[in-house]
Amino acid sequence: MSALGLLGVAAPSSANRWIVILLLISTALTVFGFSAKATSAFGLDGMRPLRYWKVLQNGGLSREQPPSRPEQIWDNPLLRPAFDNTTGTFIITSTGRVAYLHCRVNHLGNRVVTWLRKRDAHVLTVGLFSYTTDQRFTALHSEGSPDWVLKITSPQTRDSGTYECQVSTEPKISRAFNLSVVESVARIEGSRDIHMSAGNTLNLTCSTTVPADLPSYFYWYHNGDVVHYSGKKDVAVHTMDGRSRLVVVDVGPQHSGNYTCAPENAAPATVTVYVLRAGEHPAAMQRGESSTAVPRISFLFLLGVCSSFIVFAR
Repeated sequence: MSALGLLGVAAPSSANRWIVILLLISTALTVFGFSAKATSAFGLDGMRPLRYWKVLQNGGLSREQPPSRPEQIWDNPLLRPAFDNTTGTFIITSTGRVAYLHCRVNHLGNRVVTWLRKRDAHVLTVGLFSYTTDQRFTALHSEGSPDWVLKITSPQTRDSGTYECQVSTEPKISRAFNLSVVESVARIEGSRDIHMSAGNTLNLTCSTTVPADLPSYFYWYHNGDVVHYSGKKDVAVHTMDGRSRLVVVDVGPQHSGNYTCAPENAAPATVTVYVLRAGEHPAAMQRGESSTAVPRISFLFLLGVCSSFIVFAR
């Protein structure tokens, strides 16, 4: 017995049976995404899916009024594209360090995100496509993520200013981001010239002048060579919270020279260390230099007197 017989419905005639079969095919094509051109091949142009048709007791078909079309999702205020205001709009970075501007858009749908530079209204990116010859500007986006990021490689102070994230709604919506690129410089605490006695401990602490953009690592150099401290007991480097401290214990004459701190995102700073021998003091060194200058002056004075005497003797 057929399915219609089980439902107590009389089996449709042969012609109606073919119509039912064709309608089932049309519905299947619609469900699986085939276009209207595909259904027209079966002579079903203008027909609606099977759910809008009703099988009558006598085997005939009657057309029912389809339900009203649901409103477009973008007509729903709760599903319109909107910016997520939890991301920061004021970004401070150092020259040469990569800058990221995070624009987060919820319910973007089929809209497009555009990044532009405000000062000259220059379009930088549209979607993931670049519209500038400056290859330092690129757009980053992961499938399914609401984040559209403008990446600026090796930013310079001239790149400071306002950047705008636009969404192609009607009318357009936009959010401004302010980028400040500053020159960061390393700074070693204390005097630029350090005098210390042999056997003492050398402590050098280095930081940068831009606290809003802390470096994650530092390099230390002694007379142009990288300071290697791994596995050494007399040399140690401690880096934390954007500061680095170089410690050298039991210093000797071999530790004299220039020490340079080079953070990853700042210009380096250098100090000069003088390790004095036992019993030697900076004041004694200065007196020694002054005493050597006195004989030179006396010799020149005597030479001048003798020359004058020879001239007058003639």
